[in-house]
Amino acid sequence: MSSNNGRVKLSEKGLLTPDNCVVALIDHQPQMLFGVSNFDRQTIINNTVALARAARVFDLPVILSTVETKDFSGNLWPQIRAVFPKQEPIERTSMNAWDDKNFVAAIERTGRKKIVWCGLWTETCIALPTIQALHDGYEVFVVEDCCGDVNQVSHDNAMRRVFQAGAKPVTALSTMLEWQRDWAHRDTYDAVMDIVKTHLGAYGVGVEYAYTMVHGAPATKFPEYAIPSAFAGAHK
Repeated sequence: MSSNNGRVKLSEKGLLTPDNCVVALIDHQPQMLFGVSNFDRQTIINNTVALARAARVFDLPVILSTVETKDFSGNLWPQIRAVFPKQEPIERTSMNAWDDKNFVAAIERTGRKKIVWCGLWTETCIALPTIQALHDGYEVFVVEDCCGDVNQVSHDNAMRRVFQAGAKPVTALSTMLEWQRDWAHRDTYDAVMDIVKTHLGAYGVGVEYAYTMVHGAPATKFPEYAIPSAFAGAHK
């Protein structure tokens, strides 16, 4: 491993690194989430936000895209907007992102041939562009716990289809840990642990326990909850 602009450059050998992939977040919009019934929808939001934050931590190029925002699907989730406040999503009419020239051009401009892909729904937002991206010479990693579909059969069929085409299955947590790779990389360690404690359930609780009860560290303090002003008056 060698240094890359002050950050340790990880060995690749088939693995994801912060230097060899681009993240694509596709159609995380209200109407698309309404139709998901095979997986807990709050968990999808949580996992997607965790992945988005990890992409920020490791300074990866991220492509955001939405479909028919005004006429059907609604705005990109505000939780994702909060992670990328200055970035406008690429708006499409096509169900298949790979049919949109602006989306494909954004991927091409990164110069990276590995795509970390998550979106709603699995049968369309994932399966269709994944198959075509593979055909065009990209390597695709599908973040399965950030995806969902109208039922389990639809999701499972879509995942089988992309695996048969050559895509690789990953999760939000496995992807972040693959980018981190070594706990000695202190420049990203604290941020990764913050994501773990905020989003990764029992794993995060275990980390908090180890920090405080085993190593004697102070308890984690999250930002205090502030009641929005429109509601604050109602409680007076």
